[in-house]
Amino acid sequence: FALYNPDCYFYNKKLILGGILMATTLVLYFSTSGTTKRMAQTIANLTGADLHEIKAPDPYTQADLDWHDPQSRTSIEQHEHQGHVACVNDFPALDQYDTIIIGHPIWWGIPPRLIANAIDQLPLDGKTLATFATSGGSGYQRSQSYIQRVVDQTHRQVTIIPGTVLSNQRQAKQWLTQVGLI
Repeated sequence: FALYNPDCYFYNKKLILGGILMATTLVLYFSTSGTTKRMAQTIANLTGADLHEIKAPDPYTQADLDWHDPQSRTSIEQHEHQGHVACVNDFPALDQYDTIIIGHPIWWGIPPRLIANAIDQLPLDGKTLATFATSGGSGYQRSQSYIQRVVDQTHRQVTIIPGTVLSNQRQAKQWLTQVGLI
């Protein structure tokens, strides 16, 4: 049994509700330098997605980000292997979204620990999750394993699309096409 509602339908993977185009994809991103933010904006533009920033309760300073200093905030956080670092819980409701894309830098070979906290907070059951990173020198294999482990620990039923490292619009479009998001 199905009800037909002429005011609610899909066109080209986009939800049309009462004549208003509704995004079915949400791009979340965490960025301290602006690099991941720019790539997240590119992905949102390519997919027609909504965009939302993942924020730390206390913004990171340049001293916090000094990976040469073993006592810097990020050095300490990233070396707490079971640690989850708090993020601001101001996420939009996920009801209208089928796909969540999370963008992040790579710190010490994996996403910043606050990405695990964000995944813990998101009601991802029945959703598709894709992740991407911006990085000057790391591949995505360790990050993908980390994301998979975090999702597995939530015990949610999530379809995970293989992530990648992106540095330009051409790579973003190629990845999104390859994984079926555009």
